[in-house]
Amino acid sequence: VQGPGYVVLLSEVNHEARVIPLNGRPHLPEGLRQWNGDSRGHWEGNTLVVETTNFSPKSFFMGSADRLHLIERFTRTSPSTLDYEITVSDPTTWTKPWTALIRLKSTTDRVHEFACHEGNHYVMRGILGGARAEEK
Repeated sequence: VQGPGYVVLLSEVNHEARVIPLNGRPHLPEGLRQWNGDSRGHWEGNTLVVETTNFSPKSFFMGSADRLHLIERFTRTSPSTLDYEITVSDPTTWTKPWTALIRLKSTTDRVHEFACHEGNHYVMRGILGGARAEEK
């Protein structure tokens, strides 16, 4: 979702919403750490670039924590596809930064709450079907 001065990224997992300022404000002071870091975004042409720093020492991303630095790039490549590129760095965890590219395709699937499965008939059908099979 994009509004004046902000973009919001909603994740299905743990139903987290990242509110990302686009107004050029600086990152929080280094002493202020957050579980999901401090994100700031800007546009480079048709690519949204999000830089995230200031992760909490209690955060965990593949062995990295408070020295983690992410640069994400979201580029619309067609009306139904989006390239998501992430560059990850932390000199205390990796010898050099690394980058991954994931090509995403739009869907009409519903977003289900991660913590609870009421109404998620696909998961419930599998759980109950497995239980009925075990009972036989």
